[in-house]
Amino acid sequence: MCYPVKCPTCNKTTWAGCGQHVDQVKASVPANQWCTCDKSADTASKPGLFSGLFNR
Repeated sequence: MCYPVKCPTCNKTTWAGCGQHVDQVKASVPANQWCTCDKSADTASKPGLFSGLFNR
């Protein structure tokens, strides 16, 4: 199930969870409060799990 969370970049609402219920989360949040940050840029800047484990 998906649920609302605060975006660490813009402090607006985004979602977390399985991805199948994003529309339900978005329906409960005013459009001007929905995060529009680029998710691919956010995840690309963070090291992955194995990178952190193996110091690469």
